[in-house]
Amino acid sequence: MGFIVQYIKQVGSAIRSLWIGMRRTGYYFTHHKEIITQQYPDNRETLVLPERFKGEVVMPHNENNEHRCTGCTACELACPNGTIKIITKFDVTPEGKKKKALDTFIYHLELCTMCNLCIEACPTDAIKMAQNFEHSVYDRSQLTKKLNKPGSKIREGVE
Repeated sequence: MGFIVQYIKQVGSAIRSLWIGMRRTGYYFTHHKEIITQQYPDNRETLVLPERFKGEVVMPHNENNEHRCTGCTACELACPNGTIKIITKFDVTPEGKKKKALDTFIYHLELCTMCNLCIEACPTDAIKMAQNFEHSVYDRSQLTKKLNKPGSKIREGVE
């Protein structure tokens, strides 16, 4: 006889739990205060991504086509899977000294895990994570990018 009473209590508890859940759902159905779900891709123009979103590595250039990368290869060393390849060259300064400079900054997006270790390792803040997230292409070679623009040089005062 005790098991029947326990069974009836469990059924009553289940009905109460179901009622609480349905009441909460009904409340949100009738009180539209905040819309959480975004209707992607219909809202591409108004899409707002969180500030901390990591999409891909980019190298910002100023209006004079200058960047902050010194070619120190700290980002290449910090990358856990070889996503970044830095090719350096030696420039001769006006004093006649040889100085290491960036020739090509190659970024393999298809290998990147968006771990942000390269950004943290960069001593000059030359690279950052952008909020680009649509990377679908038909040709894998389009995912290998050269981040420094043609003819770019290092910004004055960056060492």
